[in-house]
Amino acid sequence: MFFLNKLYGLFSNDLGIDLGTANTLVHVRGQGIVLSEPSVVAVQEGTNKVLAVGQEAKKMLGRTPSDIKAVRPLRDGVIADFEIVERMIRYFIEKVHNRRTFVRPRVVIGVPGSITEVEKRAVRESVEQAGAREIYLIEESLAAAIGSDLPIQEPSGNMIVDIGGGTTEIAVISLGGIVTSNSIRVGGDEFDEALINHLKKKFHLVIGETTAEDVKIRIGNVYPEKNEKKNKLDVKGRDSVTGLPKTIILDPAEMRRAYQEPLNTVVEAIKITLDQTPPELAADICERGIVLSGGGSLLRGFDTLLSKIANVPVILAENPLITVALGTGRFLDEIKFINQKIYKSEFK
Repeated sequence: MFFLNKLYGLFSNDLGIDLGTANTLVHVRGQGIVLSEPSVVAVQEGTNKVLAVGQEAKKMLGRTPSDIKAVRPLRDGVIADFEIVERMIRYFIEKVHNRRTFVRPRVVIGVPGSITEVEKRAVRESVEQAGAREIYLIEESLAAAIGSDLPIQEPSGNMIVDIGGGTTEIAVISLGGIVTSNSIRVGGDEFDEALINHLKKKFHLVIGETTAEDVKIRIGNVYPEKNEKKNKLDVKGRDSVTGLPKTIILDPAEMRRAYQEPLNTVVEAIKITLDQTPPELAADICERGIVLSGGGSLLRGFDTLLSKIANVPVILAENPLITVALGTGRFLDEIKFINQKIYKSEFK
């Protein structure tokens, strides 16, 4: 079997996949990250025929006629629609894999730490149906740590906080293994939802997910900045009372008020993880700090806020949006060195 796997490796492109709630990234061994597209699929109502995947499908969110629906088949980091996820993964694999070869690829998938056995099985089956030869599931926090170039093999504490679209993964890693961790199903989507609910409740303004995400990127923040009063944005939507178009002016202070609930949930999970960390490793974290990754870590002021609350340095990863994908891509090279339970399935 070892010889066959080695032989297969010569003729296939092994893949690392960050199957995210918001975006899917694919790392091809020897090439780096070759694909980054939204985890969105547009299908025909009734027949479920796939009409578009990725960026093209995302443009359709909230804008489709009655016979077409644009859906996000992953929610809170796990599969919500098995059939559509399988088609999406197949599309991405076929798009990046060298179809001149006849050997199916080995695939590493990053999964949330809170994933259940049933959800693991759903991920495996989706990737198997999409054409994988071997499947490895790795916790996203470990993948993010590898992708952030943390010295996880050393006998010292390394803390990673990965804030994705559907989950936040928090872990303390030492000697290649996860010592303590927490996984909560709160991420960028919940921040968008909190803004949508806040604007509807306070201003009677109805906006969609795409608008909420755009506003978050442009003026979203969680800690006061200098001269932020000048940073205002016109937000357009529909008046929930009259049903007519409406525009309001938002500033960063209002964004902080909107984000308070999901922000408190994330911060509390980080504090709990620190409290569960052995004293020797906690001392290492005091010196080395906490590393932030994932799209949610790009919220302005998050590093400053967390540093003040935890009283430790907080560092933003060099490439926060792609750390999990980088980690899954490097995993096959480092598997023999990682002292961590890996969920593996082989399909003949």
